[in-house]
Amino acid sequence: MSFGPNICFSRQRLEGEAHPPSQNLNTSCHSSTGGADMSSTAVASGLIVFVLSVVQGEWTVTYSATQICALKGSTVEINCIYRYPFWVKDQDNEVEQTFWFAKLQNNEPVDLRTDSEYSGRVQYDCGQNDCTLRITDLRESDSAEYKFRFTTNQPGGKYTGSPGVTLSVTGLEVRVKRQSSCLVHKCSESELTCHSSCPLPRPLSYVWYRNGHITTQESQSFKGYFYSKDVISCAVKNHEDSLSPSVCVYGETCKKVNCDRRSICAFKGSSVEISCTYNSHAPAIDTVWFTRPHEPLELEYSDRIEVLHTDRRSTLRIRDLTETDSAQYCFIFRTRYFEWGNSYAGTTLTVTDPDLQVQVVWTSAGPKLVCHSSCFLSGSWFFTWYKNKNVIGGQTSPCFSGPVDPEGSYSCSYEGHHSAPVYAPTVVSLTVSLSGVIMEGRSITLTCSSDANPAAKYRWYKEDQILVLKGPHLVLNNLRSSDSGQYHCTAENELGRRTSGNISINVEYPPKNISVSVSPSAEMVEGSSVNLSCSSDANPAANITWYKEGEDSPKASGQIFTITDLRPEHSGNYYCEVQNTRGRRRSALYLTFRISFWKSAASRTITAFLLVLIVLAVLLWIRRKKSFTQQHQPGERPELNEGPPAAEQQDDLHYSSISFSQNQADVVYSNIRAHPCRETQDDWEEVEYSAVRYNKASSAAGTRHPEDGESFQLYSTVQKRSK
Repeated sequence: MSFGPNICFSRQRLEGEAHPPSQNLNTSCHSSTGGADMSSTAVASGLIVFVLSVVQGEWTVTYSATQICALKGSTVEINCIYRYPFWVKDQDNEVEQTFWFAKLQNNEPVDLRTDSEYSGRVQYDCGQNDCTLRITDLRESDSAEYKFRFTTNQPGGKYTGSPGVTLSVTGLEVRVKRQSSCLVHKCSESELTCHSSCPLPRPLSYVWYRNGHITTQESQSFKGYFYSKDVISCAVKNHEDSLSPSVCVYGETCKKVNCDRRSICAFKGSSVEISCTYNSHAPAIDTVWFTRPHEPLELEYSDRIEVLHTDRRSTLRIRDLTETDSAQYCFIFRTRYFEWGNSYAGTTLTVTDPDLQVQVVWTSAGPKLVCHSSCFLSGSWFFTWYKNKNVIGGQTSPCFSGPVDPEGSYSCSYEGHHSAPVYAPTVVSLTVSLSGVIMEGRSITLTCSSDANPAAKYRWYKEDQILVLKGPHLVLNNLRSSDSGQYHCTAENELGRRTSGNISINVEYPPKNISVSVSPSAEMVEGSSVNLSCSSDANPAANITWYKEGEDSPKASGQIFTITDLRPEHSGNYYCEVQNTRGRRRSALYLTFRISFWKSAASRTITAFLLVLIVLAVLLWIRRKKSFTQQHQPGERPELNEGPPAAEQQDDLHYSSISFSQNQADVVYSNIRAHPCRETQDDWEEVEYSAVRYNKASSAAGTRHPEDGESFQLYSTVQKRSK
């Protein structure tokens, strides 16, 4: 059989400002038809597998079904998948709360877990992007539209999947479709149907009971002859606990057995009562309680069982329950001419460990407390609430209605069983896995811990910056200098939040990134000062020592080495050595500076000038002497030369080299050229040349950061001024 419910795709405005659409859009529906080949498991959950997707841009809720029809007393599961943007306005968007609701209170959704009508029957199973609602022991009053809602950490980040999923809870009912009287006997020929108020998924198999005995009929309809003693009931196969009430098809004098409850859950050690009524015009000569398969209780429970009989009612009471008492309990009676069949479904008892707990549910009005268990006796709502182990008067509901003090601890009790207390995180402790010195390149683990119930969630901070990593452990691998700083963590649950103290991480490492420089980097003058600077990155702080190449003893210590009253012997290569407790390194480059001093240059220039004068005087004397000799030898013919004398052909060129560098061949030249003799001394002109060389290894004057193993030379020279 095929059927096609409407599947609606709707859009609604996202609450707040997290992702608002430009306008509300109309709901559009279309019809979908498909086969419904459902398994018995699907019937148990009452699921119709169709998909409803509620879309709002990147915010979506997709339900597994639009409508669900489930049997009274069964269990239903409603599934959904939700999506949301990971980032909103450049902020991390994280889901903080997920829940299901069917009611509104003061225009706010009411979490099903806080609704006393669902106490002990509602469970959530939520993952990262999906959530399943499970409702057990369904009642007809559970019929409603169920919606899923989630909220994020961003302002206005609340979203509800609407429309939701419509759940219809139905019981089974035996209805007479056609009926006619028998011609001979007192009976009727009738056609019966097993009716439900909502369409159950197909195909289905049914079980028909006649006077407590299972018939061979498995269809939804049952045809036959029915007499005044006959009582009929039906159930869906594999769900016999959801049995229809018994009916008399012909007349009102049929025999009946009706049990108050089809399933009961109880705690170990407690007591339970199972009660059934029976109807018979003839007096009952025997009543029997048994478990399936047919085992009379008297043989097994003689010391803990008690059967109470009143007018056409039998009650089975079992004390000090154990897990082995879990079974299906059935009741039969006999008269002189009639016996109720033992195939009739009885009452299923489940005995479990006490799992009483206080659930903390966050709502818009603050935290709400719910005394929860998977096993509550229906209709037995007497709870006791405690604050700091003291009884709170006037609180007997499974939902605590008073204000919640974040500094207090709360617990509840039911049927003599106590829950564990719930409380906000206590003092938060922060520890580090490695004690002592923390070296660069190693790994450490920070652990945040706190006593809290529900369990706390942890967040990590460095200084005032939130770290992405969450959880009780923060692992720092391959430590670097940038990992140094103050760390702390927070522990938070639904009842409160606490912050730990700070722990300092100090990563130590040997010197690195050594750089040297000279100041001033321009010309140096004899008698002036020069500063050599050395810096590095090190923890703990490093000691700096200065050396001159070729000398063993240090020249100075400290970051800045100042040389005052510069003299020629100060020229040379200098380097710094940086050392702390983690290691020692030497600068891989040298500072080389060359000095041409003003005073020395001036004195040498004067000396050179005097030497030139002496040479000129000697040349002049020789020329005059030759002239005098020629005058006294007039008859002698002068010799013819190939060319003019050297002194006349070209100027004498003299070089004076001044250098104070140990490693370089760069020199400062003072060049003096001799000119032909003039008439007077004033006609002589002194020509002086001064060459300055300034070699730079980088664009930054006087400073360079080397790579390991590289060296360079920095020259500072002095230009000689003309007199």
